Order: sequence, then C-alpha cells, then structure tokens
Amino acid sequence: MKQKALVLSIAMLITQLTFGQTLTTNSGAPVGDNQNSKTIGQDGQVLLEDIHLIEKLAAFDRERIPERVVHARGTGAFGEFVAASDFSDVTMADFLNKAGKKTPLLVRFSTVTHQAGSPETYRDPRGFAVKFYTEQGNYDLVGNNLPVFFIRDAMKFPDMVHAFKPSPITNGASDPNRVFDFFSNVPESTHMLTWVFSDYGIPANFRQMEGNGVHAYKWVNTKGEVTYVKYKWVPQQEVRNLSQSEANAIQSTQIEHATLDLRNEIEKGNFPKWDLYVQMLKKEDFLALDFNAVDPTKIWPEKIAKLIKVGTMTLNQNPSNYFQQIEQAAFSPAILVPGIEPSEDKLLQGRLFSYSDTQRHRLGGNFQQIPVNMPKNGVNTYNENGYMSLRPQTGDVNYQPSTNKPEVKDDAKFKYSKSEFANVTTAQSKISKPNDFAQAGDLYRSFSKKDQDALIYNLSGALKQVKNKVIVAKMIAHFYQADREYGMRLAKELKMDRKELESLMMQ
Repeated sequence: MKQKALVLSIAMLITQLTFGQTLTTNSGAPVGDNQNSKTIGQDGQVLLEDIHLIEKLAAFDRERIPERVVHARGTGAFGEFVAASDFSDVTMADFLNKAGKKTPLLVRFSTVTHQAGSPETYRDPRGFAVKFYTEQGNYDLVGNNLPVFFIRDAMKFPDMVHAFKPSPITNGASDPNRVFDFFSNVPESTHMLTWVFSDYGIPANFRQMEGNGVHAYKWVNTKGEVTYVKYKWVPQQEVRNLSQSEANAIQSTQIEHATLDLRNEIEKGNFPKWDLYVQMLKKEDFLALDFNAVDPTKIWPEKIAKLIKVGTMTLNQNPSNYFQQIEQAAFSPAILVPGIEPSEDKLLQGRLFSYSDTQRHRLGGNFQQIPVNMPKNGVNTYNENGYMSLRPQTGDVNYQPSTNKPEVKDDAKFKYSKSEFANVTTAQSKISKPNDFAQAGDLYRSFSKKDQDALIYNLSGALKQVKNKVIVAKMIAHFYQADREYGMRLAKELKMDRKELESLMMQ
C-alpha cells in the first residue's frame, strides 16, 4: 500500500511539473476532467449538473462583444511619450509641463469603415488613437492618419457611415453607387476625397504613416487664457504609402499585413517613434482666415500656424492579450485632462457624446474600470454601482453637498474656461465660411505628376462603377471647382464632355 501511495504521489508530482497549475472554474474550483462531459452511464445523456461544462459553454457563447461601428479592424501597442519642452504657459496639462517628462501610453491603429476581419489594404482612412496615462487622469487624442474629414457636422455622421457600410439589400460593402450618391450632395467632402483617393488612402503599414488630431482643441493655462491647437504626429520612420496595384498584390496573400508588421518590428526591437507637433492660433486670428478655423474639413496652412514640436512617442511593448488590451481599449475625445478642452467644432461636439456612448454599449457603463482603460493616478468619484462595478466604494456620503465631512471635493482651479459670445442666438445653419473646394485644389496642385496621375486613376476607377451619371456629374463638378485641370482630367477619363455634363447637372 505504501509503495502504491508513493507511485501515486510521484505521478501527481510529475503531472504538476509537466502541466503547471491545476485548471479551475471561474470561481477557482479545480476541474477534474476537461475532456469528457458528465453523462447518465458511459453512453447516456449529458447531465445539466455538470457545472464546469455549463460554465465553459456559457463563457464561450459570450466571447464576442459588439463590434465597433467604425474602426472595427485594429491593432495596437504600448509605449511612452517624452515631452520636448515646458508648455505650462499655454496649458495646465501636467504631462506637458516639463521637458523630458515621461508619460506611459497606449496606441490603437485601425481602418475606419470596414468590419473586424477585413483586409488592411483597403482604401480607407486609418484611425490613430493615443491614450496618455497622465498624472491627472487619462487623455485620449483620437484622430486619423489624414488631416481632415469628410463632413463637418455630427448630424451627418450616421448617414455617412450608412453610405459606406454594406447595402441593406445586397450586403455589398463600399458600393460606389451609395458612397458617391451621398458625397455628391456633400461638397465639403471634396478635400478629404482628394486625400483618400491619392496614395495616402492606403498607408503601407501603421509604422510609416502620419497621425492627425483632425479637430481643433483648446489649450487653457492657469490664467484661463485659451489657445486653439491642432495636433500632428510625424513618424521618424519615412512616410510610405501603397499604390492600388501594390495593395492588390499584398491583399492576394495577406489580410493583416499592417498588424503583423507592427508586432514583428517591436518584437525585433525596432521601436517606431513619432514626434508630436501642434499648431497654435488665437481666437482673434480666425477673422483673417477665408475658412472657419474649427472646420474639420480644413487644414491650418503652416504659413499661418507653424508646427511646434511637443514631444516624442515611442512604441516599445506589444500587448500580451489582444482582446483584453486592444479590443477592450476604449477611446473617446471626451476623455480629457485639465488644460485641454474641445473647440466649437460641430463634428467634435457630437463625437464627445457618441464615442463614449458606443463604449458604454460595447463594454458597459463601467468600461473605464477595465484595466487597460483605468487611469494610473487613481479615481475619486461618487459615481457608483452598475454592471461590472470593480472600483472600491466606501463611506456613507456618496453625494454632494453634505454637512458631513466629504471624502472628496471639487477644485475651482480646474473649472472649464469661459467662452463669451455677444448677442447669442441659437440656430441650425451651415457655418459662415464653408469654402468647400479651395484646400482640395491646393492639395491637388501640391501633388507631383506621379501622385496626380495616381489620384485620377484611383478616383475615376471608383466613379466608373457608379451607375447614376447625375451623381458622377456632380462629383466632377466638385473636383472642377477645386481645380479646373483636376475636374477636366476626371471628365476626360470618364469620357464625359461638357455638353453631357451640363445636361446632367440640369436634371
């Protein structure tokens, strides 16, 4: 008996050494058999009392969470940001108050309009979202690789996304008939479409692309003084894009080349770096511009707002679990820190609600308690309870005001900045200086002959698929107003003469 017990002990020890720790249920109970369900006899029906089986299947059934409506396909990495200088004269943001100050961060790169399993070679803007874990809480700088956007009012956002998404009849994604039907009625999209249908519409990978905040934001200092800023990430790696033929060749064998490129390069120790720049304008500078300064379909030309280096970001750590650290990562332009506020940009104002709201739908009301979304500096709030409430909640006073000694209190030095408007009235109207075409024309003329040829080839190729010629005529008219040659080259490529265009525009 002693010899048999010794053999069993040795066998158990070998099992532990070979396979590591014992498998458990979610509640920590050890699992005896993870290969066979409990049945009536050896060959009978499975019993409902097999708790491990039920829990395992129930967990499996719930492995998928709602996919992001936009930016569904993405990847990311961790790293740090090092401030280049002290910007405390223009912003209270603590991570920018000392040269050399380091702030940990997370970046998520993504494609915008397509589903989670789609190829990363599609012509599409790329999301460029950075979560700074600052000493005053998290700050999300949520932008794209391109410096402008298709629309300027959040009212149009659901419609634009619907136009890009699969047809409710055919389920065909990015149907040019639907896409250009929408944009032919949205002239402000001309600038962004010029970017998207150039080779900038297909970055070679995530490491070699720029990032842009797109929107104007407010930097506020301790005196309450406001400076408007726009952000730009410039890679220390050269910027590289793909032609349509190069993208097609990659797509024939790979659908996640950019995801794997980022991960593999970080694993090899080739840590990608980006320098962060801002442009600055004061409110009084806006009057001299021929466009609305907070319009996200416009850039700020460097001749009116030079680029100022703010710091450098290095990505040096891959996620250890993609779902927990990247898929559950939640970004929103509403996640701000003292010293950084939203501008009056109509699209940004809508995103402040929409992005946080979609995270509440995907991940629950306590999404900021998921480890990857938790601030590093701790949280003191009277918000409580709800699904997956994990933050410690103590004390009897969970409200303000209170005669009893409060455990936490607000601080007046972090009040929002003041905005003054004379003779204020409310309205639903277009912005005062739309100027929909000038910057699209500037962009076209700035391209090399090779880049112009690629733009005409890509854009005409998409428009050739549009069945309704009135839509095509309206699109040509938009690009013609941006630049005469631009529009005429498209018309020639699409074999549409002036007489036909004029006739179609009258319909």
